Amino acid sequence: MTSVPPPSPAHRNGWLDRKVIGWALYDWGNSAFATTVMAGFFPVFYKQHLRGQVEPTTSTFELGLFNALASLAVVLMAPALGAIADLGRTKKPMLAAWAGIGILATAGLGLAGDYGWLLAGSLYALGVVGFSASNIFYDAMIISVAEGRRTDAVSAFGFALGYLGGGLLFALNVLMTLKPGWFGLPDSAAAVRVSFLTVAAWWALFSLPLLVLVPERAPRQGAGWATAARMGIVRLVRTIAGIRGMRNIALFLVAYYFYIDGVSTIIKMAVDYGLALGFPARSLILALLLVQFVGFPAAIAFGWLGERFGTRRAILTGLAIYVGITVWGVAMRDETDFYLLAVAVGCVQGGVQSLSRSMFARLIPQRKSAELFGFYNMMGKFATLLGPILVGVTARVSGSSRLSLLSIIILFLAGGALLLCVRERSPAGEALVS
Repeated sequence: MTSVPPPSPAHRNGWLDRKVIGWALYDWGNSAFATTVMAGFFPVFYKQHLRGQVEPTTSTFELGLFNALASLAVVLMAPALGAIADLGRTKKPMLAAWAGIGILATAGLGLAGDYGWLLAGSLYALGVVGFSASNIFYDAMIISVAEGRRTDAVSAFGFALGYLGGGLLFALNVLMTLKPGWFGLPDSAAAVRVSFLTVAAWWALFSLPLLVLVPERAPRQGAGWATAARMGIVRLVRTIAGIRGMRNIALFLVAYYFYIDGVSTIIKMAVDYGLALGFPARSLILALLLVQFVGFPAAIAFGWLGERFGTRRAILTGLAIYVGITVWGVAMRDETDFYLLAVAVGCVQGGVQSLSRSMFARLIPQRKSAELFGFYNMMGKFATLLGPILVGVTARVSGSSRLSLLSIIILFLAGGALLLCVRERSPAGEALVS
């Protein structure tokens, strides 16, 4: 008779234990940077207050350049940082260090006073690097709090708390800018600077539960910082050379690149449409808030779908909905459509992202989790490259910016088709099933 191993303590106590909560609260904290700083205030603050005297195309180019440089830095560093962290039991120290860089840069935006545009853009780019790099280790540490199909629910819970936490602080920050007098502030510009300080404090405070409550699994062969750095670079070179041998993982990464490019592009196109149709700034802010608060229960729901019907099926369902969203975006005519589109995006955005993370976590060997999540995050940073090119070329050929959006469907179809070829781990996590 084959003996059956006893259930793990995590299984006996249910999936929502203090380790999971501590891990997920980091998403609650750092999502404030993504909402208030990256998506909400800094682009407007930069264009209107710091560069209001130059042509809009110039400030747009500069802002795009700061974003591009930050993304390039993360792309170049991510796999190497992950490889080093895997060997030295340094995921938590690495997360703390990069989060600290992002937090200090964000606080700098609030404390610098009448800083010049170059300093502000540099602090913003540094904040983006800290935010993105810390997420490599945050994502990789999911293996310390979940395993098997339970990973779907835990990953979704993290995204859900991110939507809620980022949305709550963003709502407060929006109120501060609309009613600065209520908070003893002279004007909206001062309110934006104070908002940056609240983001830094929020991010720092909610980083502590992960650092205190979540244990980091020790590598089979531990190493000091210097040795880990040397061995990590060597192993990274070997991984890159042998990535073709990891056919299933490589196939997933390519599929993820295609469909996450579509996800990122359709979000940006929706906002551009809102601006092109003349919707007021308050409508855009409200739409962003809708995405945050709809995303909270929707991410939880997708985690349940992944556990109940399979992770791949749930992701493919989300991609099918995105195809419908794309068609809807082409036909959008008024503000009501814009709000409904924001709700639809909120329903699937977090679900597709969270289940992609949990599926990838089950596909990779645990000893290389941070290194391979470095590749995963690198693919995410390369996203939104093909989408804008497809939209631009199609618009040039068809002469219609609306019809050009339909080209994004190619990314969802390509990503979905490749995902069907990925062999998915069974709920128990042992075997691979087609």
